[in-house]
Amino acid sequence: MLDLTGKTALVTGIANNRSIAWGIAQQLHAAGADLGVTYLPDEKGKMERKVKDLVEPLNPSLFLPCNVQNDEQVAETFQAVKEKWGKVDILVHCLAFANRDDLMGDFSATSRQGFQTALDISAYSLVSLANAAKPLMTEGGSIVTLTYLGGVRVVPNYNVMGIAKAALEMNVRYLASEMGASNIRVNGISAGPIRTLASSAVGGILDMIHHVEEIAPLRRTVTQEEVGKAAAFLCSDLSSGVTGQILYVDSGYNIMGM
Repeated sequence: MLDLTGKTALVTGIANNRSIAWGIAQQLHAAGADLGVTYLPDEKGKMERKVKDLVEPLNPSLFLPCNVQNDEQVAETFQAVKEKWGKVDILVHCLAFANRDDLMGDFSATSRQGFQTALDISAYSLVSLANAAKPLMTEGGSIVTLTYLGGVRVVPNYNVMGIAKAALEMNVRYLASEMGASNIRVNGISAGPIRTLASSAVGGILDMIHHVEEIAPLRRTVTQEEVGKAAAFLCSDLSSGVTGQILYVDSGYNIMGM
């Protein structure tokens, strides 16, 4: 039985009730984990209020601002984790962003700044957070991130985000190689297209979802709950021998030739 009782889990990337991170947080909570949640701070505090209200039923023992483009804030986040928990067992990385203009039209027209922003937030942030979490994973641990098929295949309008996801997937492998000696496992989940706040920026996302529903072996796309269950598995001792892997949770779409 999947049991995370006594485990501490820091979850990043919850924006609203459609977020895949929200689905993961719910499953970790159901399995007994003690949750910490981060949110992206803004001047008016809108995101803080929205996320706080959403996660209240999960009773997180930590609720922290964390802009991953701010190194000082990342350090402050993990200092707060250290002071509250003393250690962290699970880190869930669900962060991705690209400018809307860079998610349509010709990929060759991607701006330098847009390229840097997408890679920084969507890929480098995993390296930054893993580096900060490593000293606190004193009893080993599990790091899980989210990727997408567009990191290994050309997907219309995914453009620079595909490059970011390709980098993210290599990050998983290099981090797994480095951290395995400390009994820290690092894996990624390649989820099928789900209508979320982040995916809504990708041109034609609804067409992508409908295409998966027609072509995937299960003839449907996946839900946040299904991705959450896979993440809970990767965070648990049931996957103790799994690291450096990309687990596809996409109704089998990735095996098809169309």
